[in-house]
Formats: sequence, structure tokens, C-alpha cells
Amino acid sequence: MAHKSPKGKSPAYGVIPVPVEKIRPNSYNPNHVAPPEMKLLYESIKADGYTMPVVCYYNKEEDCYEIVDGFHRYRIIKEYPDIYEREKGMLPVSVIDKPIDQRMASTVRHNRARGSHSVDLMSNIIKELHDLGRSDAWISRHLGMDRDEILRLKQITGLAALFKDVKFGNAWRPGEEDG
Repeated sequence: MAHKSPKGKSPAYGVIPVPVEKIRPNSYNPNHVAPPEMKLLYESIKADGYTMPVVCYYNKEEDCYEIVDGFHRYRIIKEYPDIYEREKGMLPVSVIDKPIDQRMASTVRHNRARGSHSVDLMSNIIKELHDLGRSDAWISRHLGMDRDEILRLKQITGLAALFKDVKFGNAWRPGEEDG
């Protein structure tokens, strides 16, 4: 099996299917994903399939693929039998051929490049979904957010229409005297 991408091409042009049993995690990945995000990753892979390959280094001596990026995508196929069966035990892999220090740096770059979601962009997404008639429950289920996070993002947009379903307390009424 060829593990080199065509000269001058990125490794993504040479994605190959690899049996998950031949893939193993690396020992140095500092990235951890909380359970809600893992559940969201599962839902994403269940709905859309694997849209990104797992990046690996091919270890010729052991005839196995060591993960450089994509450990959590790998965990999904290992932990969810429905995904394993649908994918027939195979994962899309993009192979890089670099020494260990460069693989470690690559892992960190991949993790950091993902960054975090812009609060303003997420607020706009919530507003657009609301404008499309999506409920907070729908948003929570499909975006992996809790109701408080959705409320905070709605507050950022400052649009009263986004609060039409929120129940407010009666702590103060106009015309009442303090004390």
C-alpha cells in the first residue's frame, strides 16, 4: 500500500481506508474532549459520516498507523458499534511521514488550529436558527449546548424577539416604591 502522496501534493489527496485495528493512539496528545463534545462528535459522525480523515504516521516495523490528529474520531468508531458496523471497521486515514518530534509538533498545531468558536459568530448562528423557527430544545440537541449557553448567546445579539419564549420573574414593577 502506498503511503506517499503525489509529489507536491498535500497528504489529504492520498486518503486511504485503514482497518481500525491497525490504528493506535499516540502517547503524547494533550487534547481532551469533555463528554458533551464527545456526544456531539458522535452525533456529527452519525449524521454526516467521517468528513475529515484521521492523520497518522505509518510505522513500518510494527505495520500499524499511529494517530497524529483525530484521536477522538478514532474513539467514536471504537466506542460506538453502530458507527463501526456502518464504516465496516475502516477509518479514512491521511498519512504523514515525519520523525516523532515533528509529529508531536503537528499534533499540537492541529489541536491549536481548531481554536475556539467566536462568541459573536455563535450568537449570529443562534439568531439565524431562531429566525428559521428552531426551538431552544432543537438548538440544544443539534449544537450540543445547554439552555443557559443558548440564553447567553441570545443576550449578546440584544434582540428582544429572541426572548419571546423566556419566562421572566416579577421582581419589580414600574410605579412601585422602594422599601
